[in-house]
Amino acid sequence: MSSYIIEGGKRLEGEVNISGSKNASLPIIAASILNNNVTKLYNVPNIHDTQITLEILKILGCKIGKKSDKIVIDSRNMKKTEIPEDLMRQMRSSVVLAGAIIGRFKEAKISYPGGCDIGARPIDLHLKGFRKLGIEVEEESGFIKCKCEKIIGNTIHLDFPSVGATENIMLASALAEGETIINNAAMEPEIEDLQNMLNRMGAKITGAGTNIIKIVGVKSLKEVSYTVMPDRIEAGTFLCAGAITEGKIKLNNVNVEHIAPVINKLEECGCKIEILKNSVKLEAPKKLKNVDIKTMPYPGFPTDMQSVFATVLTVSKGTSIVVENIFENRYKYTNELKRMGAKITVEGKTAVIKGVKRLNGTKVTSTDLRGGAALVLAGLQAKGKTTVNNIEYILRGYENLDKKLSMIGAKIKQI
Repeated sequence: MSSYIIEGGKRLEGEVNISGSKNASLPIIAASILNNNVTKLYNVPNIHDTQITLEILKILGCKIGKKSDKIVIDSRNMKKTEIPEDLMRQMRSSVVLAGAIIGRFKEAKISYPGGCDIGARPIDLHLKGFRKLGIEVEEESGFIKCKCEKIIGNTIHLDFPSVGATENIMLASALAEGETIINNAAMEPEIEDLQNMLNRMGAKITGAGTNIIKIVGVKSLKEVSYTVMPDRIEAGTFLCAGAITEGKIKLNNVNVEHIAPVINKLEECGCKIEILKNSVKLEAPKKLKNVDIKTMPYPGFPTDMQSVFATVLTVSKGTSIVVENIFENRYKYTNELKRMGAKITVEGKTAVIKGVKRLNGTKVTSTDLRGGAALVLAGLQAKGKTTVNNIEYILRGYENLDKKLSMIGAKIKQI
C-alpha cells in the first residue's frame, strides 16, 4: 500500500500543466474497438484507470503501442468478447467497453464492475438501453451476457442523465441499423469529446452537450487520430489547492468553460481569477469566505469536485452548507477530515461545515478517488505532517499529482 507524506503550510505558487481527461479517455479508448483499424490517441493521462483499460484491450486481442505522448491501438485482430472478471472489478468505468464490443461483435460477456464505493451506481440504465436496441441481455451468477443478430436503432429515454449509460448507448448504436435517439442524455463535456472522436472515425452523431443525442448508424468506421480534452476535475482540484494554501497559481491546457461552476464558487470565496486563452490564473485571499454548494448533473456543480471543494470550506470563514444530490455515500472522507480538526456535521445528503483557522496533520486514509484528493489538499493546509494512506484510489485518476504539487511549492512525497 502506498502513501503520501505531506508537510503542510507551504504556499503554492507557479504553473501547472493539466493532463488529459480521465473521464473522456476511457470511453474514447473503448471506441477504438469499433473501427476494426488503427487508432492514434494523444493527451491520454498515464493513470491506473487508463492502464487497466489498455490491458483489457490487449487481452481481447488488440495491439497497443506507446510512443512519448501517443498511444496506438490496433483492433484489427481482436477476437475475444469477454472482459476478464478481475480487471472489471478494479474499475467501474470498464463497463463502457461493453457498448463498443457489442457494437462491433453483436455480443459481449462482462461481470458487474467495481471501482470506488461512493453509493449505488447501478448499470440498469445501460442494460435497459441495450435492450431497446434489440440486444438480448441475460444476468446470471454475477455475469451479464449480451447478444443479438443485429442492432436496430430506437428512441431511448434515460430515467436519469447517466454519463456511462449515454456513452454505452452511443458506442453500441454507432454501427446500428437506422437512427437512435437518446432523450435525457447526460450533457457532460466528456460526452461531446466522445461524439467528436466517433465522428472523426466516420460516425454520424449530433447533439452531444445537449439532452438529446441522435446517432445515425453507419456501416463501418475508419482509422483515426484524436487528442483527448483536458481534465476538468484535475483543473478544479489544482484551483482548490491554490485556494486552500493562500496560493497564486496558473493552470495551462484548460477549457475554462468546463470548470465555470468551480470558478464561480472560488470567486464567491474571495479568490481573484483571471481567465486567459486555454489557461486560468488564481490568487487566493488570506482568508476564504464561506459559500454553499449543491452538486447537480452538468452544467451544475460537479459531484467529482464536492469533496475537494468541501475541504476548502473547512478553513473558510463562517458556516458553509454542501448538498450532494448524485451519490449518497460521497461523505465518507468527512470522518478523516474530522480527525484533522475539521468541524463537519453530515445528515443525509447535507453537510454543514464550520470553518476553522487551521487543520492539524495526522494519519488519514483515502476512501475513494476524489475523497483521497480532498485529504491531500487538507494535508497541504494543515499544521505539521499528514500521512495519506491507501493512495491507490488517487492514482486511479490523477497523473503525477505529487510531482505537479512539488513543482509549485508543496512538500509532498510518495512512499
